[in-house]
Amino acid sequence: MVIVIDIGNTNMEFGIFYKWKLINNFRIKTNRDTTSDEIGIITTQFLFINKISIESIKDIVIASVVPQINYSVANGMLKYFKKSPLFIGEDIDIVIENAYENQKDLGADRLVNSYQAYDRYKCGLIVVDFGTATTFDVVNNNGKYLGGVIYPGIKISLDALFQNTAKLSRVEISEPKNIIGTNTISSMQSGIIYGYVGSVKNIVLSIQEEFDYKLKVIATGGLSKLIGKYYSFDSIDPHLTIEGLISIYLNYINKR
Repeated sequence: MVIVIDIGNTNMEFGIFYKWKLINNFRIKTNRDTTSDEIGIITTQFLFINKISIESIKDIVIASVVPQINYSVANGMLKYFKKSPLFIGEDIDIVIENAYENQKDLGADRLVNSYQAYDRYKCGLIVVDFGTATTFDVVNNNGKYLGGVIYPGIKISLDALFQNTAKLSRVEISEPKNIIGTNTISSMQSGIIYGYVGSVKNIVLSIQEEFDYKLKVIATGGLSKLIGKYYSFDSIDPHLTIEGLISIYLNYINKR
């Protein structure tokens, strides 16, 4: 079995793979002050609850966009699993042609998503990842990563609305019953969802206009299913990143 960890700005997702298939996963908040013991205990408790032995874990693979937490996670895995994790971009390369100008500025998760999406669909595509920021990553028909768009995430947008308006309260992100809200909360929920869907449509359309062939649009991330109720993505793959990590790891061990 292999543990893969996607360390994002808001959440960390852990995936447990057996024979290259995802058998279980969990998420925890990304806390930059977390300790190695917290990471190790949470992970071992999850395995215990799901009757997975520590000894069955053969490797640990990590993609991170939060360098401040890398040591705690790596040390926690080493302490509790006796395994030194393999970091994407450091220990394992992502085999994809990359046209980004400064490749060190590109988040590992964006490249992992692009690699996995192209490996799965074998065509030009846009990967829309609904995370802390919403990213639109573009791969051409030849599998070359071209770059993309970074847009404020839904939660960031909603927090900005709350923080900068005196009379508006913080509300949960949820599916609005109608476009026209009949109270402040439903009006905010409608505005954030329909406004966001409009932004997604416009960005996707603008990217598509630069190509003379159709791009497949793939959605991933925690809110992809909610937005998918209002926008017809070609596919919604909520576990695209962690599945990409296991694919990249498999490619790595096959070449050793």
